[in-house]
Amino acid sequence: MREEPIAVTIAGNDSDGSAGMPADLHAFFARKVYGMGLLTAAVAGNTTGIYAQEVMPVDFIQKQFDVLAEDFNIKATKTGMVANSEIMNCVADNLEKYDFGHLVIDPVISTKHGNTLMGDDSYNTFTKRLVPLAEIITPNFYEQRKLTGLELNDLDEVKKGAKILQDMGAKNVLMKGRHDKDAKDVVDLLLTEDGEFHTFSKPYFETDRVNGTGDTLSAVIAAELAKGTPLIDSVRIAKDFTYEAISHPINVGSKWGPINHYEAQKKEIH
Repeated sequence: MREEPIAVTIAGNDSDGSAGMPADLHAFFARKVYGMGLLTAAVAGNTTGIYAQEVMPVDFIQKQFDVLAEDFNIKATKTGMVANSEIMNCVADNLEKYDFGHLVIDPVISTKHGNTLMGDDSYNTFTKRLVPLAEIITPNFYEQRKLTGLELNDLDEVKKGAKILQDMGAKNVLMKGRHDKDAKDVVDLLLTEDGEFHTFSKPYFETDRVNGTGDTLSAVIAAELAKGTPLIDSVRIAKDFTYEAISHPINVGSKWGPINHYEAQKKEIH
């Protein structure tokens, strides 16, 4: 019997299913990878906002690592919400201890609208402990600014920023393009370990159904890596999948609704 490819998301649970661990698991399933969830936090929220949150105890997070490592051959891992320095150190220690396959780090530093989600102490731990473990890191525009200290006003600055992140230890860097209604296209720039740049472009699609966009992109990359897809192809597939999910809005919730994994799943994306 063929062994199923397994990917795990280390993330928080969003109760409305639009982002965080639910979005990751939707993406794993859609790309035909068995998905597991290592829970770090939980939020009470809907499409209008987040109204309460609970962070998981570190000993509980540690036990999840131990029992998953004991029983499963995990091929890829994706990190999302790692709420504080203590949890980040726990995650880093275990990713160094156990072989959880390819590591995709989706920094949860800032929202797609520029709101800060991480304090200074946690940020410093993130850059020192987690970034150097990444096979690929996938920051959004505002996270790129925070991580690099650059304004990123043109392509040369974006390339410079990608090299800064590579110097911080990430092997490959995906600088996600800014979602700006004044721009015709959203262009993502990938700097690979060999120093080459690759671009991935899709038309800007205006919609308020965008929750889980970044989670989905990085989760699809992880899913493809778990299946043995080469990195550049994994990024291309993730870009195509996410665009299909964004460009076919679904009517769920009253404000910032989720993207449409089901529609993207129906497309034969290779």
